[in-house]
Amino acid sequence: MLTNLIEIIILSLIQGVSEFLPISSSAHLIVVSTLYDFKSSSLLIDVSLHLGSLMAIIFFFREELFNIKHNQKLLLLIVFGSIPLIIVGYVLYKTGLIYFLRDIKIIAWTTLIFGIILYFADKCKFDKKISSNLNLKIVLYIGCFQILALIPGVSRAGITMTASRFLRFNRFDSSKISFLLAIPALAGASVLNLKDIIGQSFEINYLVFIAITLSFLFSYFTVKFFLKYIDKFSLNIFIIYRVIVGIILLLIIYN
Repeated sequence: MLTNLIEIIILSLIQGVSEFLPISSSAHLIVVSTLYDFKSSSLLIDVSLHLGSLMAIIFFFREELFNIKHNQKLLLLIVFGSIPLIIVGYVLYKTGLIYFLRDIKIIAWTTLIFGIILYFADKCKFDKKISSNLNLKIVLYIGCFQILALIPGVSRAGITMTASRFLRFNRFDSSKISFLLAIPALAGASVLNLKDIIGQSFEINYLVFIAITLSFLFSYFTVKFFLKYIDKFSLNIFIIYRVIVGIILLLIIYN
């Protein structure tokens, strides 16, 4: 029991922190679960972790999301920007190709390569803001980049921030675009996994509620503090982290 609880706490921490940082939550969850052979890791727990993050991001942006009258354009743009990911993600899921991407070698290379790409993107001059510059063309462009996040290690947050920075959005607004696009992405992932769970015999126990609660808390505070951090500092700390992790994984794999 205690071992299961510790594993859930670790998985919730990884999900909550890495989902909204440009470091890839899927890669961290896969690597940690594989290396340490977590017994608590399951489809139901995965859904619980994603639901916790989804609830957190909705709660954090509740004023903008539920003030439809004043934010109708932004909400529609977020929906349209999520269409490419939803379509491609569904195709990969239905064909089973999505599972072939969950490979440690792929994760190692994507963590390193896309970390370096993020470095160059973050050096771009920034002067654009969501309120005045985000339009259908731009959000679809970012949405197409977001498709790459289906490959573990790329990082959904990382690739959307990369695209936004290349398009000259400031760091704060690039992060906000990424967070808002996370809502349909997390919702879609939860729905697909729930479809797999329905019809199977499973047990809703205290670990599920702990996973949802902790994932919610870790996700909420990560978003809150990251937006404060990114308003003053660059993404260099996350880029360095990705490069180090990528190199370590490659050394482990090829030695």
